[in-house]
Amino acid sequence: MMSRVEAVRVRSARERGPAATIVSRLRSLAVRAVPGLLTLALAACGGAETFPQTTFAPKSDYAIQIDHLQMLTIYLGVGVGVAIFCILAFILLRFRHRPGAPEPKHVHGNATLEVAWTLIPAVLLAIIAVPTVRTIFATQAPPPADALEIDVRGFQWWWQFGYPQPNGDTIFTANEIHVPVGRPVVLKLRSADVIHSFWIPQMGGKRDVVPGRTNEIVFTPLEEGVYLGQCAEFCGSSHALMKMRLVAHKPADFQKWLAHQAQPAAEPTDSAVMVGKKLVTAGACAGCHTIDGTSASFGKTAPNLTHVASRTTIAAGVLANNARDLTAWIHDPQSVKPDARMPNLGLKPDEIRYIVAYLQTLY
Repeated sequence: MMSRVEAVRVRSARERGPAATIVSRLRSLAVRAVPGLLTLALAACGGAETFPQTTFAPKSDYAIQIDHLQMLTIYLGVGVGVAIFCILAFILLRFRHRPGAPEPKHVHGNATLEVAWTLIPAVLLAIIAVPTVRTIFATQAPPPADALEIDVRGFQWWWQFGYPQPNGDTIFTANEIHVPVGRPVVLKLRSADVIHSFWIPQMGGKRDVVPGRTNEIVFTPLEEGVYLGQCAEFCGSSHALMKMRLVAHKPADFQKWLAHQAQPAAEPTDSAVMVGKKLVTAGACAGCHTIDGTSASFGKTAPNLTHVASRTTIAAGVLANNARDLTAWIHDPQSVKPDARMPNLGLKPDEIRYIVAYLQTLY
């Protein structure tokens, strides 16, 4: 049965009429929407410090072009939404039912309205289409002759970056891509297994990495810093753990980094580190990993470890590169990254300590 309060509310609404009921419902809807709108507004106030993978803090020419196009569509969309709600509110109030008013005049086929709601969307689409086509051509243009070429290969679930050298060699690193500020960069994107998607939001839009195909991204970093990215295409059970970092250097600092990466692995002098080197280069690690300057020079299915200690993270950005996390990763990779291709080798705790000690000398 209806309560006394509810009955009073219903009777009161009937006495006020349909117009008052509509206004009351609109007011109720507005009250419910305010908290959500405030939450969205507060979320939009965060910058790259709060949301390190934001697209609203572009740091390359490519990302700036995407940002301009995105903001144009957002402003137009908000404008259209506000205009529609204003027209709707006007119609609800202007043509609401009034007691004793005659039946409204029936109007069929208003040519002015039909022309308006046909032309206005067409104009808006044209406003969006022209800069969209220009942005497509600008971001798909061939790379300049002086662009830095980097070979990118996606694996389940990590990234390999190769820097071809004039002497024919290639410098490899994993999960951290280093680039110079102010110089065009062209990324040659390939996959070793399934479809991935390369995405560093502050450097530009995402681009698919497809087996048997080479895609490209061309951009010029504009500001020093560390920019986070990840795979943006579901590629298996550890897709969400396939992260990466882009480090933008001053040109001179980039050349120093590149020259250092071209050097072979440091030769250990400490006896414990020597034991670790032997375990790595003569054991199962050498079947998948390469360490330049050692006998472990054939593994191609796992990250190159020549200068692994110079990287800030391991396991494709999942763990910090320190002794504790290295130990956890080597001890049981599956507990860190489900279905990781790195097997549990069943090493003893002492063996893991020796291996970690050696890996931490590979700067």
